[in-house]
Parts: sequence; structure tokens; C-alpha cells
Amino acid sequence: MKAITGATLIDGSGRAPVSDAAILIEGTSIVAAGSRRSVQIPEGVEAIDANGMTLMPGLIDTHDHLASFSYEIASRWGITEPRSTRHLRIASVLNQTLETGYTTVRDAGGLDAGFRLAVDEGLVPGPRLQVALGFITPTGGMGDRISPLGYRPPAGEDSGLPWGVADGPVGMRAKVREMVGVGADVIKTATTGGASSTAGLGPKDVLFERDELEALVDEAHKRGRRVMCHALGGEGLRMAIEVGVDSIEHGSYLDEDPQLLEMMAEKGIAFTPTYGVYTFHATHGTPHGRARAAALREHHVKSLEMAIEYGVIVTAGTDEGGWEHGNNAHELSCLVEAGMTPMQAIVAATGDAAKCVGSESEIGTIAAGKRADLILVEGNPLDDVSILERGKSVKYVMKDGMAYFDKRVSNGAKRSP
Repeated sequence: MKAITGATLIDGSGRAPVSDAAILIEGTSIVAAGSRRSVQIPEGVEAIDANGMTLMPGLIDTHDHLASFSYEIASRWGITEPRSTRHLRIASVLNQTLETGYTTVRDAGGLDAGFRLAVDEGLVPGPRLQVALGFITPTGGMGDRISPLGYRPPAGEDSGLPWGVADGPVGMRAKVREMVGVGADVIKTATTGGASSTAGLGPKDVLFERDELEALVDEAHKRGRRVMCHALGGEGLRMAIEVGVDSIEHGSYLDEDPQLLEMMAEKGIAFTPTYGVYTFHATHGTPHGRARAAALREHHVKSLEMAIEYGVIVTAGTDEGGWEHGNNAHELSCLVEAGMTPMQAIVAATGDAAKCVGSESEIGTIAAGKRADLILVEGNPLDDVSILERGKSVKYVMKDGMAYFDKRVSNGAKRSP
């Protein structure tokens, strides 16, 4: 058994912090957690003195792209370097992401299921993974990797991933089955364009026929898979919510139709605004991407304010891959800048994030019976949530009861299993 004592506990539920806390761990699970007075620690237990630190659940990113390194089309196709080099680069990103305090990541496209298996088997250190593999959209949609000249690489060439294009209800069902068959934990789709999509595919342009989306969602749910849906505004956003996807990714124009927020709250559909990615598009995106990011900013902030008001689950997903890795916690700073309190932002990356990915019974909060996914932070993120960025204040990371990184030692050495 192991024990951590003396820290201030932020348990991921949104409840007030507990000072001078104690937590008892056996194997992969938490046995007890609370004030030191309330937790009985047996003799001979390996103890960590965490006085002056903050103890939190391992952080969760509900929308990342761990295998992405650029928005340039050749990089998106995975043909800029040998596949072996790319795989080692991804392994380095997995290690870096875990080191910064992220113990669970839902990858929204580009990462094949082999990386999840490699992490689970202990071949490489990394966060617990859920993988979407790729977008499923009709021809011409976000899942259709087409060049500006109209060229499509042969399906699966150099990527090792299923081609995401399907048309018609029958085609959508078949594509969901294919994705599940090769290891998808979640189904990813897109009913609108976005900031980074081609100039002719904007944030309110509709990509689906309704019967296609109904077939996709129904098939995914029959197979026990949630559906995460890229949707910014307009009819495509409404369609996704009415049909019953499980999370709205981006949702920049939700403020224009409050009824959609009512439906999301009633149906338990989560909202993952991904503010961080729009800071990139606003400054380094394509000319039309910069214009779109500027146009949606005020709506995007208002959408968060209204989502909180209506009781919608809000989660911290970065959409980070494509411009940087290792700064997933930047999204928490973005959420605070957009109007959340630091505690609300932390819950968006812990307890509510776990609900979004369907794992609230196992992760997201520090409580007896949950997995022992824990981090120790130097300082108090409730005073300044930005101390979590790039893991600069994260001194200790445990996943499933195993200490992967311990930076509390004076020489700064890292320890891994």
C-alpha cells in the first residue's frame, strides 16, 4: 500500500478543497481519501509527504490529436517522414503528455489503436487512451483527405488508418462497423466545416443528410461507442444535437440558438469548446482561417457563458495536435479567460471530462474505488490555473497506482517503471 499525506486535496468534483488531506492506495485503486483525521493509515505503508502541495486527479484531455504535427496537407497524410520515425515521434509525445499531468486522453483522429495497446502493455509510457482513428463524413467532408487539386491518396496509404469517407445510411453503418473492427473506442464525425477546413467549407456549412447521421449515431450506440461531433453552427449543429451525438466539439455558435443548449442539458450532451486551437488559427492559420477565428470569438465565449447557465457539461479538450504538443493545460487557462472560475476549469479537465468520455465510474475524481490517477502540484492552481501549463508545477504523476514521474527529488531526476 501507499499513502500521500499533507497536501491540499482538490478532488475533481467541484467541492471545496480539503487541507491536510490523506489518500490511501492499494494496487491500482484508491482505498480512502479525505482529511488526514478521517483516513486510517496502516503501519509500514510507503508514505509520501506532500506538505505544501496540491493533490489532484490526473488530468483528462477530451479532444487531442497526438499523431498530428502540422496542418500542412503532406503532414496530415503522413508522408513527410518514414513511418517508423513518425511512430517514435508520437511515442515521445505520449511520454511528454503523461509527464505534464495528463493520465487520460481521448484522441479525436489520427492515432491508430496500436498506440493504445502499447501504452496498456507498458511498451511506452503514456496516458490512458481512447482513440477515434479518424473522421467519418460523406464525400467532400472533413474526413475526405483531398488536396486542393482534387487528388486523394489511395485509402489507407501510409497512414495505417481506415479511410473516413462514407455515403448514405448504409455506407455510414458499414463505416462505423469498420472503425470499431479495427479498434475505435469512440466514433468521430463532423456535421459542419470549421476554421481549418477549405475556403469553400465554412463553420455553418452542412456536411450530412439527416438520415446519414441518424444511421451513424444509431450504429455507434448499438456497438457501445459514443459519438463525438465536430460542429460549429447552423443547421449541422442543430442536426447533431437533435439526432443525439454524445458531445459537441467546438460549438462556437451555440449562443445563436439557446434551445440547443436546453436540449444538450436534457440529453447529457457534453460541450468541448477547444478554445486553444482558435488562438492558433487566429494568429497562424490560413487567411480564411484567421478570418473565421476572429468572427466566431465573441460567439464562442458567449456560448460557454450560456452553457454554464443552462447546466451543460463542459469539458477541457485542446484540439492541440497540429501546432504543438505538451501544453494541454493551456486549455484550462483559455476556459478561465473565457469566463470560468479556476475550479470550474479544473472540473472540466477531471470530473466532467470523465463523464464526457464515459469513464466517470473509474477516473476523474479522487474517491474510494476509483483508479489511482493522481498528480501533485507545487502551488495552488485555484489561485492561478496557468501554473499547470506545460506541467511546470506538476511534480509527481501516478497512473493506475504506479508512479511514472517524480520531480520532487532535488536533482530533478525522473523515475519511470
